[in-house]
Amino acid sequence: MTETAERIENLLSLVREKMGLSLGWTDDQVREMIDEVLLAQSGVPVEEKLRLKKVLFDELRGFGVIQDLLEDPQITEIMINGPDRIFIEKEGRLFPTQRRFASREKLEEMIRRMAARVNRTINESRPIADVRLADGSRVNMVLSPVAVDGPAVTIRKFAAEAMTLEQMTERGSITAEAAEFLKRAVECHSNILISGGTGSGKTTFLNALSAFIPEDERVITIEDSAELQLVKIPNLVRLEVREANLEGRGEITIRDLVKSALRMRPTRIIIGETRDQAAADLLGAWNTGHDGSLSTIHANSTQDALTRLETLVMTGAEIPLPAIRAQMASAIDLIVHLGRIRDGSRRVLEITQVLGMSGGEIRLRKLFTYTRPPEEDEGSEGVLVAEGPLPKPEEKYRGSAGDAAERR
Repeated sequence: MTETAERIENLLSLVREKMGLSLGWTDDQVREMIDEVLLAQSGVPVEEKLRLKKVLFDELRGFGVIQDLLEDPQITEIMINGPDRIFIEKEGRLFPTQRRFASREKLEEMIRRMAARVNRTINESRPIADVRLADGSRVNMVLSPVAVDGPAVTIRKFAAEAMTLEQMTERGSITAEAAEFLKRAVECHSNILISGGTGSGKTTFLNALSAFIPEDERVITIEDSAELQLVKIPNLVRLEVREANLEGRGEITIRDLVKSALRMRPTRIIIGETRDQAAADLLGAWNTGHDGSLSTIHANSTQDALTRLETLVMTGAEIPLPAIRAQMASAIDLIVHLGRIRDGSRRVLEITQVLGMSGGEIRLRKLFTYTRPPEEDEGSEGVLVAEGPLPKPEEKYRGSAGDAAERR
């Protein structure tokens, strides 16, 4: 332990002595106790006392050496690979930091504090936990022996206010034509599946599309960790899964919540991420009058999204593959595929319409495709280009009447 770290530990001990065993101290009271302890330290410059005050408060009430990173709005992700390797993401690029935890024990203490704030447990017998911080940030934590080189923490931060489709258009993530098309698709109750890799912006895009849901509808959201920011819908019910307790009881899965949501008279059901056996229930809901629903799925392409959805449905229901594909073709209207380009920015790479079934295969039609610049032209940007005439809103983007009949 360095001299500075030892000094901070000594000061923390003094403050904790003042706090005693009580857990009811307010933040202002903790700051007052820190001031009293620092006031008794002679020979410490005012600037250093101000710095120590923040360090001590962050250790007691925040998350220690990463608290500043959490408060920085330009940082979108924080990756902790053991106590002495902390990386951040800014504007789509990864950077190492000089931040360090004083010890592995300090990092583990922070991890347990994060879990405890949302009533989650993480220990050697349950070394993996997913939690949501008060600001909406999503956290994945892994302890040893699963994490070989020390505890690993990945924090995905979310903006205080959801990004709008207009802002995405200004940033070049989507064209105005494609944005207007998706706006009308949401208003006309198209079922939309948003696909993309990790960190491609699926949840952000889902938030943006949800802004076009009419205010007089009843919406049920289902998530692993509540991240969606649907602020303009008065008749909104937010559901979140629950892990099993230490005795292995009390678990509530996405599948459980989908079944419950169907009994709540929803106009639309929004599932933050489709990733387990609940996919079968999702397709069932989309095929039973709950049009206009939205969800995301991890996939590397539009076709991969369909293949992955097939696999997920097969794990949750004993349904023949042709029947699964028929359900998918009937349920899904549009697939929006997102990804990152070379400069790290997130873009809409493809918007695809699901037309129906033909010869046992799902028929697709690309509506918009991102055309990348030549490899040698590093300075230019790609363009999201419309592939021919777009479907009409009154047909709900289901293709021709013949296609619609075939889907049924």
